[in-house]
Order: sequence, then C-alpha cells, then structure tokens
Amino acid sequence: MIISLAFNEFLVLFTLGERKSPRICGVKRIPWIAIVSSVIGSGLLIIIMGSCIFLKRTKRLKKEKENSQEVQLLLIRQEIGEEFSKERSQGELSLIRLDIIRAATQNFSNECKLGEGGFGPVYKGTLVDGKEIAVKRLSRTSGQGLIEFKNEVILIARLQHRNLVRLLGCCLEEHEKLLIYEYMPNKSLDVFLFGSTMGQSLDWKMRMNITFGIARGLLYLHEDSRLRIIHRDLKASNILLDGEMNPKISDFGMARIFGVNQDEANTNRVVGT
Repeated sequence: MIISLAFNEFLVLFTLGERKSPRICGVKRIPWIAIVSSVIGSGLLIIIMGSCIFLKRTKRLKKEKENSQEVQLLLIRQEIGEEFSKERSQGELSLIRLDIIRAATQNFSNECKLGEGGFGPVYKGTLVDGKEIAVKRLSRTSGQGLIEFKNEVILIARLQHRNLVRLLGCCLEEHEKLLIYEYMPNKSLDVFLFGSTMGQSLDWKMRMNITFGIARGLLYLHEDSRLRIIHRDLKASNILLDGEMNPKISDFGMARIFGVNQDEANTNRVVGT
C-alpha cells in the first residue's frame, strides 16, 4: 500500500514537471504561429508594395501616352488648319468647336441621327444661323487613327466639284473625331431606287440628270482633279441627293491616289462621308 502511494505521487510529480518544462530534449519549442504570421505579413507587404509600384508605373505611362497623343493632335490640327487656309478662302472651311457641334446635334441625340456608317454614325445638325449640316462621328473603335483622319480631311479638302459632297470643316477635341459636311435633304439614291414608292417620283429627266452628274463627278476624280482618285466603293447608297435632286458622290472608302507619276500609286486608308 505504501509502495502504491509513493508510485502515484511520483507519477503526479513527473507529469507536472513535464508540463512546466519548456524544453524537449534540451531544445525550446518552435513558435509556429509567430513564424507563420511573420511570413504571411511579409508576403502581404511585398504584394502591397508591388501593387503600388505597378499602379504608379501604369499611371505614369498612361500620362506619357496622353501627352504624346496631345502633341500629335496639336500637330495634326496645325497641319489641317494650314491645309484649310490653302484650299479655301474667307473661312469657308475651318476647325469647328465641339460645343458648337454638340449644340447643333442636340448632343448627338438619336432624333438627329441620320444613319450608321462603317466607321460610325452620321447626324443632322442645325447651326445657330440656321444652316443645316451633316456630322460624321468616327467611332473610337473604328480603327481609324489620327493620321488616317488627317488624310481624309486633307484629301476631301482638295476635291471641289459640284457633284462631290462638300466638306465644311472638322473637329478634333476630347477624343472626338468629327467631319462636317453639307447636308443632303433627299438622302441617298438607293432610297429612291429600291424604295416601294419613292422610285415613282423619279421621272426620266431626273434619272438622266442623276446619271450625268455621277459621270461628271467620276470624271473629275479620275482625270480633272489634282489628285487622281479611284473611288473603289461607288454604289447607290453613296450617291447623295440635294434639295434639287442633284447627285453628290460621297464615301471615298479605300481611295487610291495617283500623283503626277502614275507608276507610283499611293494608297491612303480614308473613310468616306
């Protein structure tokens, strides 16, 4: 009995001693929670610092790109302005402010929308003096860059004929690329040719006048203009009609421009009206 009690006391003392001992085989217990917390904290700190550096770099590159675009835009505006001053007198062709165009088209409302082209919608606008205009608004996803826009403006500014749609001006503001043309109240020829009732209003005299007008416009493009141009996309929907049913060729599409030396043809990707 005495031996049993002594043995039990020994077990109790041994157990208490084991619990109080901070060592196992002479080595301190490893603080796993502290180590894991330290690793996680360091990882989060690295991620946060990397994200800050990435965002700062992205913001800087974006600002540099915007500054580069602004410089390019300024140069193109200057080049277009010089072209306008050479081609037209008395301010007939000019750079038009965006706020004027927004007011004329009721901020590009659907009520003023005339249609949708391959590179963006076309709107009818009315200026303060009552003059009606057609505004082609190039889509930001159209793929047409500033250089292509400049090429089209300069190309059309150099082409002046009674059977070509006349360019009045353009606008380059707030990432908007707008071309302003004379407004054609009778829309396009396809409305009359393929409409159910509109075709009946075209008598033979009108048809002959339209045919001859188209031929005169093409002759000018091919032979008489300073830049010899092949339209490449001539169709009824690209023949617009003014108030007196006179035809005006529009939408030059992929226009092939021939200089003085016709052996060297320069193709500029410009989109039409």
